[in-house]
Formats: sequence, structure tokens, C-alpha cells
Amino acid sequence: MNEATNLPIAIVSAMHEELGALLAQMPDEQRITVGGRDFWVGHLQGQLIVAVLSRIGKVAAATTATVLLERFGARAIVFTGVAGGLAPDVRVGDVVVATRLLQHDLDASPIFPKYEVPLTGHARFAADTEISDALAAVAADVLSDPVTLLGEKVADDFALDAPRVHRGLLISGDRFVSTAAESEALRHALPDALAVEMEGAAVAQVCHDFGVPFAAVRTISDRADDAAHGDFTRFVSSVASRYSLALVSAWLAMLSQQ
Repeated sequence: MNEATNLPIAIVSAMHEELGALLAQMPDEQRITVGGRDFWVGHLQGQLIVAVLSRIGKVAAATTATVLLERFGARAIVFTGVAGGLAPDVRVGDVVVATRLLQHDLDASPIFPKYEVPLTGHARFAADTEISDALAAVAADVLSDPVTLLGEKVADDFALDAPRVHRGLLISGDRFVSTAAESEALRHALPDALAVEMEGAAVAQVCHDFGVPFAAVRTISDRADDAAHGDFTRFVSSVASRYSLALVSAWLAMLSQQ
């Protein structure tokens, strides 16, 4: 990662519930509003960061990423939040750290291959290996004791028994996948996809264009099926936001020690 430490690291989530716990830990946050978005600049674990809610969907996420790079000069972007599990062994409460990201609803064929972003030659955009390796390592540590992190009741309510870290393909699209038929269609089309969400691949594309490191770490909130709407809001506030704070804080602390 670029060592220009006078430039901030960007931490991005789509919804306030995903980022609220982290914002509460920034002692010197300064709000700067650009493009209708509040960017919070401050420090966490000794690192200069800018935190922002991208809003939901690929266009909103791409707009946010572009502002982070052009206006704030972010030296890296990390997207955190929730996703729906697709692979059979990716369960609620697990964490997925992306190695590559793809837009599952992009199809400019027959002019370009399905999923390929026109004029880039890429369908799958790589996440930064160094950042992703570090996030996976701290995630494994965080998930080793979910009861201490979340409390026994929350861990029991969501059956968070031995959550795991997965690494692989994360896919994004402009729809909330919430039926068994939709998730089965995605598994058939992209059998190596671990999870689905609505922003990551767009941010990965922007970071690729600018040559800036990007990583995505997602907590699995549901199985992207008919029960996906379930207790979604409570899961995000009670589990995913705490995961995000713990993961990002541990990673930033690791950077500060280097």
C-alpha cells in the first residue's frame, strides 16, 4: 500500500448501521459534505482515515469512490458491511474477504464478453493482496470468540457458532437478491461466487482506473434467499457493525505498528 501516510485511508459502508460503531470511535472527526454525502475525517488507531456512507447501489458507490480519490486523495479504500451468502458453506455470521469482484448484472454481449466491463478487458477486478491478507488475518482472530465481541444473547440469537473467514469472488449488482430462485441462478452462472452485494465491484473498478489499492470485507447477513429480509436490520446493527469496527480497528492498529 502507498506509504504516503499524510493521505487518508478510506473506510466505506453503504448504510449508517454498518458504519455507526466505527464513527463513534473517531475522537476528532470532522464532517465535510461533498455531493450530498458526509465524509468524516479523523483518526482511528493512530491512522488518518476518511469514513463515508456510499449509499446503496453501484452508481452511488462509484460516485463516492471517485470523490474519495479526487477530493480526499485516499491512499486506499476498504469497503465493509454485509452481503448475502451464495456458496454452500458460507453461513450467516461468516466473513468474506474478496480476492476478486465482478458485476453479475453487467452484460454488453455480443459486443463484449458477458460480465466484462467494456473497454477495460476485465470482468473480475482484483482486490489488493496485502490489505486483503491482513484483513483476513484479523478477521480470523475476531471470529475466534464471537461471544466476547457480541455478547452471548446476540451470538445465540443468530446461531453464530464458530463463524469462519472465506476468501474468493464477491459479486455485485443493482438488486437485493432475496429469493432462492435468484440465488440459485447466480450460483449456476457463477459457481465460484462466495457472496453477493450491491457496491463492491463498482468501487473496485474505480480503484483500478485510478491505480489505488482496494479491499472488501463483508459479513454474511443472510443466505440471499426467501428469508433474506428476516431480522436484517437488527443483524446489521448488532453483529455486522461490531464486526466492522473490530476488523478495521485491528487492521489499522497493525498498520500503526509497522
